[in-house]
Amino acid sequence: MTTEMQEIAITEEKPLLTGQADSTKEHSVETPHGVLHVTLHGSRTSRRPAVLTFHDVGLDSKSCFSPLFRFEEMQEIVKHFTLIHVDAPGQEEGAAAFPTGYQYPSMDTIAEMIPAVLQFFNFKTVIGIGVGAGAYILSKFTLANPDSVEGLVLVNIDTNARGWIDWATQKLSSVTSSVTDQILSHLFSQEELSANTDLVQSHRELISKSSNLVNIDLFWKTYNSRRDLILERSSTFKCPVMLVVGDQAPYEEAAVECNSKLDPTTTSFLKPAKLTEAFKYFIQGMGYMASSCMTRLSRSRTTSLSSSYSMDGSRSRSRTLSQGSQGGTKGHVTCVCGPSVCHLTLLHSLASRRNSWCQPQTPSSRPAKLKKKKKHKIKQTKPNTPQ
Repeated sequence: MTTEMQEIAITEEKPLLTGQADSTKEHSVETPHGVLHVTLHGSRTSRRPAVLTFHDVGLDSKSCFSPLFRFEEMQEIVKHFTLIHVDAPGQEEGAAAFPTGYQYPSMDTIAEMIPAVLQFFNFKTVIGIGVGAGAYILSKFTLANPDSVEGLVLVNIDTNARGWIDWATQKLSSVTSSVTDQILSHLFSQEELSANTDLVQSHRELISKSSNLVNIDLFWKTYNSRRDLILERSSTFKCPVMLVVGDQAPYEEAAVECNSKLDPTTTSFLKPAKLTEAFKYFIQGMGYMASSCMTRLSRSRTTSLSSSYSMDGSRSRSRTLSQGSQGGTKGHVTCVCGPSVCHLTLLHSLASRRNSWCQPQTPSSRPAKLKKKKKHKIKQTKPNTPQ
C-alpha cells in the first residue's frame, strides 16, 4: 500500500500536460433545478465527445478524479479529450453550507440537471465516468438521454434501492456512528477500515474537517433514498459500458448483479492490468484513438504492483467471473478487477492480469478473418541404400 500511496503523491504534483499550462476553468452552470459547480479542462473545439465525470459521496470532483487524470498513463486521454468534472449540489470544495430545512435534490433530479451542462459547453455527446453515487446518477442520465452518451464507465455501482434490512441498519448506524464513519464504510471495504491505511486516514480527515459537512450529509441521505435503477435486458444501455469494481469492495455483488441485467450477448468480462489502459482501449474501441497512440504498460511495474497486492491475500474474483462469459466483446465491456479498491484514487494501480484484447468490438471494427493458406505436402522419398 505504501508504494501505491507514494506513486499517487508523486503524480498529484505533476501538471496535467507536461510543459504546458493547466487550462482548467471553473464554472457555475444554471440548470432548471439549481446551480452546479463544473470544472472544465481543455478546449471546447474538439469534435470528439467530452469526458464527463461524476464523483461519489464524501468526495468532490477534485479529490475523486485528480489522481486518476494526473496519472502518467492517462495523459493521452487528457491531451485528446475535454474533461468536464461535475460536482453534486453543494459538494465542491469550499461550498457554503445549506441552511437548515433545505430540501436537497433527489438522485433523479440531479440526473436531470446534466443536460444543461452539455448545453452550456455546447457538447452533443459525452463519455461518462461515474463512481458510486455518481455512477448511479450517470446511469439515470444515460437511460433518459441515450443519444447523449457514447460510452459509460461505472465504478462500484449499486443499482438497487435500500431494502428494509439495509434501511434499519442505516437508521441504527446513524445513531451509533458519525456521518464520517458511515461514508467511510461506503468508500472502503471492512478489511481496509480495520487496517486503517494511510488512504483511510486521509479521507477520514478530509470528510470530518470539511466546511460543508452538512451538505455531504444531505447528499449521503439522498443517495440512501435512491430508487431501484430499472435495467432490463430488453431495454438496457444503448452505449458501450465498462463496469469496474474492487474484488473486496462493499458493492462487489451489486456490480455483478448489474452485469446480469445487461444483454449477455454483448457483455464480456475482461481482466485489465490497470484501469487506465483498460479505459484507453475502451475509448479506442469507439474509434476515438488511433492504435499508434496506445502504449504498452511496463511489465516490471505491473509485476511489482501485482506482487504488492498478492501480499494482501486478495482473492481473484475476476478469474471466476471471466469463465462465465466467453461470448463476443461488442457493446458492453465489464472489467472486474482484483484488489480491494473502492474509488479512483487507487483504481489506476489495479494489477490483475490483462486480457490481450481490452477493447469493445463492433461488427465493423472486428478484424477480418485471415484466409488459411494451403499447405503443400512434400513427398518424401526413401534414401537410396548402398547395395
